[in-house]
Amino acid sequence: MTETQPTPSAPVGAAATMRAVVQHAYGETEVLDTVTLPLPAVRPGAVRVRVEAVSPDAGTVHLMRGRPLMIRAVLGRRRPRQPIIGLAFAGVVESIGEGVRDLAVSDRVAGTAPAAMAEYVVARADRVARIPNGVTMAQAATLPVSGGTALQALRAAGELRPGARVLVIGAGGGVGSFLTQLAVARGARVTGLASASKAAFVRSLGAERVIDHRAVREPADWGRYDVVIDTADGRALHVLRRALTPRGTLVIVGADHVGGPVLEGFDRQLRALLLNPWVRHRVTSVAQRENAADIAALLAEVAAGRLAPAVDEVAPLAEVVPAMQRLAARTVRGKLVVALR
Repeated sequence: MTETQPTPSAPVGAAATMRAVVQHAYGETEVLDTVTLPLPAVRPGAVRVRVEAVSPDAGTVHLMRGRPLMIRAVLGRRRPRQPIIGLAFAGVVESIGEGVRDLAVSDRVAGTAPAAMAEYVVARADRVARIPNGVTMAQAATLPVSGGTALQALRAAGELRPGARVLVIGAGGGVGSFLTQLAVARGARVTGLASASKAAFVRSLGAERVIDHRAVREPADWGRYDVVIDTADGRALHVLRRALTPRGTLVIVGADHVGGPVLEGFDRQLRALLLNPWVRHRVTSVAQRENAADIAALLAEVAAGRLAPAVDEVAPLAEVVPAMQRLAARTVRGKLVVALR
């Protein structure tokens, strides 16, 4: 462990301003704009990072839209109090806050922090991890949110025995692409539910079978699985349970625009926890918890060649609006990355 003394929040020669992507209201991509802002000041227990890559996810779209409505009570009623979008990033530590002992200036790191879609971000030290040699900034940026969510969803599913049948709903998306790979690496036989346009992509991740969710709509026709992990479907729990074996496990990760405008996907997550004691199946849900340990574990998997982030596009900052349009339309295969430099 290297003990590093705090550096000034604005070292000599450092930029005084930065470009950042902000939203001036809730809505679709028309609310986004790229502006110049002052650098954020580093604070105790945190580091300031010169951002090289950001990977927006479904949560970024939810926050852009201000959905579900309940989050506006925290974020801001008519517009977000923190206008800079983005959460998952990769970059280089530029400044160290008081009390940080295990990170140093010039470390390559990946992590999470509000306001990540900017040339500089301030992140809690316990939410970043060093990037190993051989892992690119674009790869690293995909891991803290989507990869972390997938890892935590598999933990919620319980230990997978070799040959366990696992259905990943939304296998062509950001979380689903990581889930598919991680489950296959654990010896599972994975079926992916995805659009026909993403079928070849999902097979390339290791899925032995792909079901077109538009062509085969009834869960009872998907087959029977020991574990069903839903990242995108949104149907009622009792409907999805039709795809389970008698003692199977259903894991709800999230879904858009279900459960009414106030709770949306959170409605099913709450229902899963309430239903679980009363049914023969195991029904649970996952709300992603950001932490450095999971990020470090995923980075190590990538460095060892056991996990390959599926980066569909690396868009320059100037193309952030059309890139976010693709993400909102769910046409991205795997992960989208925005390059800040």
